[in-house]
Amino acid sequence: MKQVLLGLLLAGAVAFGAREAQAHPHVWITASSQVIYAPDGAMTGVRHAWTFDDMFSTYALQGIETKVKGVFSREELAPLAQTNVESLKEFDFFTFAKADGKKEKFLEPVDYFLEHKDGALTLHFTLPLKAPAKPKALALEVFDPAYFIDFKFDDKDPIKLVGAPAACKLAFQRPDDGTAATAQKLNEDSFASGDNSNYGAMFANKITVQCP
Repeated sequence: MKQVLLGLLLAGAVAFGAREAQAHPHVWITASSQVIYAPDGAMTGVRHAWTFDDMFSTYALQGIETKVKGVFSREELAPLAQTNVESLKEFDFFTFAKADGKKEKFLEPVDYFLEHKDGALTLHFTLPLKAPAKPKALALEVFDPAYFIDFKFDDKDPIKLVGAPAACKLAFQRPDDGTAATAQKLNEDSFASGDNSNYGAMFANKITVQCP
């Protein structure tokens, strides 16, 4: 039951649902991502690494038995990793892609695992595209529409292209600096009414790739 609850927390969907988020996050994630290409130049998927805040990491690790105290192996964390990726499916893994303006779909995640380092949990997983694509313009966004989870991309190495054609150009846009101030002005009653059901889009991290 505890692992199920953790999975729901990660997905931003505790029993009260998105409306109870009250316009501010409850889980913080530092992310880095890779856009993956095949040898023929087709984009095949996205690989994520999401590091959770200390409070969430500490709570998530409670009750997990380990061979060595304070050391959590990949195998010992495997059941929790599975619960988390399964719970993310309902929310499209907070990853939204468009190829030349057409919405793309992802398959079930592969190569997923949890890593524990310096007191924090990092979830690694790869989202394969349902069908490889060769768009001239790829748009990728990572965010939680309900803003239960706040995604902040790593300052040093947020996004990489892996195997992309040399002529492809990557651009990355973080949420606007004024977004937080604007968010504070939104009335929580309005938020709860459902008028801002896609509130988290204001905080989207936007990745674009232009290829000839």
